[in-house]
Amino acid sequence: MKAVWYERTGAAATVLTVGEMPTPDAGPGEVRVRLEASGVNPADVGRRSGNYRAMEFPRVIPNSDGAGIIDQIGEGVTRFAVGDRVWLFNGQRNGRAFGTAAEYITLADYLVTPLPQDVSFAAGATLGIPCMTAWCALFADGPVSGQTVLVTGGAGAVGHYAVQLAKWGGARVIATVSSQVKDVEARLAGADTVVNYRTEDVVSKVMAFTENRGVDRVIDVDFGGNLATTLKIMAMNSTIAVYATNGNRTPTLPVRELMEKCITVRALVLFALPPPLLAAAQADITQWLASGTRVHNIAGQFALAETADAHLAVEKGDKIGTVIVDCAR
Repeated sequence: MKAVWYERTGAAATVLTVGEMPTPDAGPGEVRVRLEASGVNPADVGRRSGNYRAMEFPRVIPNSDGAGIIDQIGEGVTRFAVGDRVWLFNGQRNGRAFGTAAEYITLADYLVTPLPQDVSFAAGATLGIPCMTAWCALFADGPVSGQTVLVTGGAGAVGHYAVQLAKWGGARVIATVSSQVKDVEARLAGADTVVNYRTEDVVSKVMAFTENRGVDRVIDVDFGGNLATTLKIMAMNSTIAVYATNGNRTPTLPVRELMEKCITVRALVLFALPPPLLAAAQADITQWLASGTRVHNIAGQFALAETADAHLAVEKGDKIGTVIVDCAR
């Protein structure tokens, strides 16, 4: 099969190799997916660059998310059949060296979810880290119906899905953004109100919207960078769900302030979450996809041989949505 891999970390153009590798066979409990699309996420880029963690394997095929068609079933698999359209997550995680920047991948069937006919493979490849993270951040602490949810970075890959899922779950949604273009994206996702944190006072806008009560949940793309503001807008018995903290990776935690409002801080990273929670996310996302038209933001598409360019597009930091590698192209 055609694949892209690296054997040392560093710049994409330097370390990524395009070539041929043996096509894997599905083992017991596994399926083989003929990949049509691979999603490139910041964590994939960070692992390849060496900024995330040391290499765990002598050779790595990057990218965790993908979508395609099952073309081989391993022993004991009964949930799927050859020809099923699917999306997948955690491809290059948890002991698996070979991800989705390839023509094929084999992985456990519980990491694979049916993809509706009306959702493209490129859109399906955006559902892994972005949509699964959004769901887990929103619903790991229970339903959001009737609550007010603040999504920081409401036009980002995770944030855009968090806005849509929160509205589907019955919440009132506030989104923060950094530009007029992103304001439009957050509103298209369903945000009830949008605050440009570069030009507007987030605290006053949020407190006015909530009639000075504060928000019940925050889905936070930058816990450390936002903490001083976040603490001023939390309601009693509220939750901050943290999935990134690049603005300040070692923030000082004001525990007394958290205690006095009974604020729960939930930190999460997708590959480490418990299987029952992930299974609940897959089931709910399936229902969500089936219940209406959804917005899947694709920031750009690249051929498999252009995977290095796809990684660079993520590294630039100005994308809106998920960068996709077309594995069959």
